[in-house]
Amino acid sequence: MADTLRLATWHGDFSRKGPGLLVKALAGEDPVPGLDLLAETGADVLLLTQIDYDAGHVALGLLQSRLFALGLEYSHVYAARPNTGRATGRDLDGDGRRGGPRDAQGFGWFAGQGGMAVLSRHPLRAMQDLSGLLWRDLPDSAMRADDLGHDIQRLSSAAHWHLRVETPDGSLDLLTLAATPPVFDGPEDRNGRRNRDEVLLWAHVIDGRLGTPPDAPFAVIGNLNLDPARGDGIRSAPQRLLVHPRLQDPLPGQPTVTWDSTGPMRVSYVLPDRQLRVAGAGVTSPAEGAGPHGLVWVDLVLPEQPSQLPEPEPPPPG
Repeated sequence: MADTLRLATWHGDFSRKGPGLLVKALAGEDPVPGLDLLAETGADVLLLTQIDYDAGHVALGLLQSRLFALGLEYSHVYAARPNTGRATGRDLDGDGRRGGPRDAQGFGWFAGQGGMAVLSRHPLRAMQDLSGLLWRDLPDSAMRADDLGHDIQRLSSAAHWHLRVETPDGSLDLLTLAATPPVFDGPEDRNGRRNRDEVLLWAHVIDGRLGTPPDAPFAVIGNLNLDPARGDGIRSAPQRLLVHPRLQDPLPGQPTVTWDSTGPMRVSYVLPDRQLRVAGAGVTSPAEGAGPHGLVWVDLVLPEQPSQLPEPEPPPPG
């Protein structure tokens, strides 16, 4: 019988207010909030959706070491430069100045602030990266012709990565994202429209309207930053994803964060392919000092894979 595979995503706070500060925190001897929660959860594959990126993966290497000391070994990691803090040279927020955090491809005070990373017990392979897709080029895009940066604005505020996890029981594809909050703008609802399209990107891929559909069992995983029933935003987007015929929802209606201003809401998701059997799922309590978000985990059983062993040769005649 195949073993279960635990997927998890967490919008824990592994971001700092300046470049190099996360590296400094992880390299020091002081406790780092959230590490105990990760060790206790023991996910086989973990997507972090709020972690600062550096080109040498120094922070990720230090995180691997800190978790190894707590008994959690992640031999494989994946991170690529996100759109957060990626300079455009344009005044995208219309405030008359360039170079601010809202003038970047994705909000960020510096390049790579609050990006994404995947840590895994099993080998990872990049299948496709749609982070460079222009917002206007998404099928059924909600971008308007008069939106600032219409010619250069990427859809992904952080990233959209399609990764493959190679386990002893077979392959599993991850369709990852960390969408922009659908608030903090004006009546033009630019953030709301962009969030809507970020949430729906993988539905277009699954349906064959964009990119390359996954040819292995898969899961949509990450921070949609949108509740299907509560709060601001175009709620039809997660509603559409939750009823997609290829996906199942192991935690219907389960809040993943509680904000003082809005109360409990569901913003982080693991939505497995219907080919996969769900053996368990849950949301943890927030880790002290690591923000208000709980960690979302789902235990999966991969479908039986065809044997890779060669067919036995027939016995000689006679």
